[in-house]
Amino acid sequence: MNYALGHIAHLFCAFVFIGAVFFEVLILESVRKKVPKEAMVAIQHGIMHRARRLMPPVILLLFASGIYMATIHLSGLESLFATSFSTLLTIKMMIAGSVLLHFITAMTLSLRGKMTSFRFKFIHLSVFSHMIAIVLLAKGMFYITW
Repeated sequence: MNYALGHIAHLFCAFVFIGAVFFEVLILESVRKKVPKEAMVAIQHGIMHRARRLMPPVILLLFASGIYMATIHLSGLESLFATSFSTLLTIKMMIAGSVLLHFITAMTLSLRGKMTSFRFKFIHLSVFSHMIAIVLLAKGMFYITW
């Protein structure tokens, strides 16, 4: 895979994933107060049904392209913390690992029928905060030096 294609794939998958999380946290949560509980349960069920089909390939390509780019950036370094760029990239990858664990947890809970409204909200808020950190780190890698 060529670096430019990996980068483009990574960006598009990030747009899809981050966009879905932002929608669910910033828009869906505000709708929750205005919609009857039964309707909200149906909406959450519909979202989870669609997410189970759409997000696994998006996440797979997001992580595959991210790992591909990271190996290029980190190859030849003595340490993952050798430069400011590699340090921020390493922190970003650790946070991304946490997002992956959140995603696996959400999918597992959903498939087992144990996804509650509280768990849904908690996981999405946590992933939302992780996504903000990842975006800031991704941009900071190119601007922050020490």
